[in-house]
Amino acid sequence: MAIQLIKNRSDIGAGTRGSDMGIDAMEIAAINQSNDYFNRHPFLDVITHNESIYHKNTNNFAKRIEHVKEQCQRVCDAVKKSFHDGFFPIVLSGDHSSALGTISGIKAAFPEKILGVIWIDAHADLHSPFTSPSGNIHGMPLAAAMHIDNLSDKINEPEINTQNQWNQMKEMGFIGPKCIPEHLIYFGLRDYENAEQNIIDQFSIKVFTIEELRFRGISVCIADAINKLHNCDHIYISFDVDSMDCDRISYGTGTPVPVGFTSEEVMRIMEHFVATRKVSCIEFAEINPLLDNKGNKMAETAFQVLDFISGKI
Repeated sequence: MAIQLIKNRSDIGAGTRGSDMGIDAMEIAAINQSNDYFNRHPFLDVITHNESIYHKNTNNFAKRIEHVKEQCQRVCDAVKKSFHDGFFPIVLSGDHSSALGTISGIKAAFPEKILGVIWIDAHADLHSPFTSPSGNIHGMPLAAAMHIDNLSDKINEPEINTQNQWNQMKEMGFIGPKCIPEHLIYFGLRDYENAEQNIIDQFSIKVFTIEELRFRGISVCIADAINKLHNCDHIYISFDVDSMDCDRISYGTGTPVPVGFTSEEVMRIMEHFVATRKVSCIEFAEINPLLDNKGNKMAETAFQVLDFISGKI
């Protein structure tokens, strides 16, 4: 299948500005390498709501939720259209809240199919407006996709309007959960709150830590993961660049976490899953060149992964 790039330059779901520039930073990385990658693949630009950061925020439990919801719907529609046009969509996003739109778009295109999710990320992104300590929606996409409010760990009292917006987000693209915890697998998870840990424990969600992958070997761990997702018809890979080691690579992301993956490990993980021919969509998120302490290193590394895995599709 031919690749189509879906460029979603939105960062309104994050707590730190700048990831809206991540796609352009990757394109600059390609130009500096004399690589015509971005000229070889058709693309679709998604309209953004980035101007909403100038609006007064009236909701501390789900910041700018009405605009994030609309942005995710735009991504959902773009992904669905990409599938219907016969493409393999690679979503290039700013902040990770967009993943709800991507997952919703996959499910909207294939409502009868079972979706597995590979989440390569330092963070669990399992909060809801009821549990989030920050109110940043880039920490909520998986909870929305799986219809998890986690009221047993409730610390917030969102207003009715916020709850209504949240419930609409949960139904985006498909009425009901778009994936189930059994079909979610984490790689590189190492920075999350107790409320998220409780969900992981409650549903026995599989987490492959950095230490486990290096001790047991990537091939062994991924064989286990593939076996766990054997009933899934489609697999979606979501790659947050903060899954990589900020000290070894770059701090060019909103929430950097030490002791993470190398780019080579990320490429090997993706390559193994792509080889199953079940992967139907990949997303890159959270590249923030404004925070990069090594020039444009994070975008250069992300582009290296993008160029490599595109060649395997």
